[in-house]
Amino acid sequence: MPAAIKDLLEAVNHGEPGAVDRLFAALYEELRSLAHARLRRQARITFLDTTALVNECYLRLQRMGSLALSDQAHFLGYAAHAMRSIVVDFVRRRQSDRRGGGTPREPLDAEAGAPADRREEDILRVHDALVELAHIDARLVRVVEMRYFAGMKEEEVAAALGVSLRTVARDWEKARLFLAASLR
Repeated sequence: MPAAIKDLLEAVNHGEPGAVDRLFAALYEELRSLAHARLRRQARITFLDTTALVNECYLRLQRMGSLALSDQAHFLGYAAHAMRSIVVDFVRRRQSDRRGGGTPREPLDAEAGAPADRREEDILRVHDALVELAHIDARLVRVVEMRYFAGMKEEEVAAALGVSLRTVARDWEKARLFLAASLR
């Protein structure tokens, strides 16, 4: 990890004003790659683009206030979690709007309404399964976020979580099996 990134991480950990901004700027291209990979998996079901997702991620991380970051991979793990949350919130809002938001419902012919986009339903099902998995083992969820959503390698995940490569491989397999069973 470059010394400049290490210094920025230390500044963020000490709560220095503007440190999150500088870290975000230094890792902007990596965050764009992360966002692009995240949106590519969704087959354009959202109206978010890469820049919008990175900007929303920045705002979320700013609102969190203090961050405790051990390294660059740890920061990217935070960002992956934030991006997952942003996409899920976006899908929920769209589905709520489709159902009329907060307006009173009127009975309609069932065939008149457009069916909910199956891919959006899948995003919510995966999110719900990850929430359920978090109650069993939160580290498994972190591994999924970093491997699947952030596209991180096992070595990077191991470093970010402070565990061995073998532990990451086992956790990844357990999480995949759990998700496969939950999503049937």
